[in-house]
Amino acid sequence: MIRNNTYTAPPEVGYLGSRALIVGVVGLIALGIGFFFDKDQFFRAYLVGFIYWLGAALGSLGFLMIQYLTGGSWGVVTRRIFEAAARTVFPLGLILFIPIVLGMGSLYEWTHADKVAVDPILQHKQPYLNVTFFLIRAAVYFLVWWLLSSMLSRLSKAHDDTGDHGKRQRMADLSGPGVLAYGLTMTFAAFDWVMSLDPHWYSTIYGLMVIAGQGINAISLAIIIAVNLAKREPMEHVYRPSHFHDLGKLLFALVMVWAYFSYSQLVIIWAANLPEEITWYLRRWSGKWSLVGWAVLLFHFAVPFTILLSRDLKRHARRLIWVAGLMMFMRMLDLVFLVAPEPGSPSRLSTAWMYVAATLGIGGVWLWVFSQNLRSRSLLPVNDPQFEDALAAHSH
Repeated sequence: MIRNNTYTAPPEVGYLGSRALIVGVVGLIALGIGFFFDKDQFFRAYLVGFIYWLGAALGSLGFLMIQYLTGGSWGVVTRRIFEAAARTVFPLGLILFIPIVLGMGSLYEWTHADKVAVDPILQHKQPYLNVTFFLIRAAVYFLVWWLLSSMLSRLSKAHDDTGDHGKRQRMADLSGPGVLAYGLTMTFAAFDWVMSLDPHWYSTIYGLMVIAGQGINAISLAIIIAVNLAKREPMEHVYRPSHFHDLGKLLFALVMVWAYFSYSQLVIIWAANLPEEITWYLRRWSGKWSLVGWAVLLFHFAVPFTILLSRDLKRHARRLIWVAGLMMFMRMLDLVFLVAPEPGSPSRLSTAWMYVAATLGIGGVWLWVFSQNLRSRSLLPVNDPQFEDALAAHSH
């Protein structure tokens, strides 16, 4: 049976996109001005903004596939949010990657032949860290992400139009290998785009840290969007405290997973106490950067962990949204902590405003595209076999 779908996005979604685009244009103009003050800082700031919003898209893609595999009412009521975010990977994500390619010389030491010639470590890593192979790998990453997001999107639309539950099974079948492909490609993308900023340092758990951060970004964004949709029709009578409780539990779990990966990396490197490894932390825990490190420790883990222990808070949408907002801000600060204090980068924080400008600038454009995606389809997959259970189970 094909159900009629009347869950169209309210006009406020379009207004959000328009306002976000204005903010984005202002942010990009400010960032462009920063280029003339410090070109290297400009590209590092842009890299933070790019990784941040790409993370929101890819984290959403990951959640989408996990929900197809595991079920759960939380995924039914947030699926359109995750789908809209995942569809920004291509072509927007690829377009936003172009400045990274143009700024490779400023970002990556291993792109300079003169430095490679006198550095045995760079020579050893040259078969992997070279411009041609870097671009080939990036093309593969975007191809995999585009295929996953577009195939799931087409199957979802066909399921909406026909009510054929075979399409739902095909999405689940695709999501199994899709989760594996996402994990592998994002791990190597994290190595290429962020970890190779310091080619003398490496961590095998680095990709998992980035993936956990993307999950936090995606679920926090979903909470913020869902809370705002719940204030008005047609979603006002759909979202229930139990839905937000589920989302809050997912955020709580990811905060712990991120902390576990981060702590594991620290303990292993600190225990080995090797000069080529420990210097990565010494740069981040000395001078003014230590203040950023303490902020990440407290507000990316300790504070949200403590707050999210409360069952009542997770069921209270207007309180949960503040925690989600905090986590989105801390995700930016954590990425700054990972990207900024690298060899050859400015040790001062006087141009830190560029990181904010880049995140707002890219984010404004990203949110505008996201809002267009969200408006293009119904806010609920009414033909999903779990649809009635998802609403009925949380109606009490």
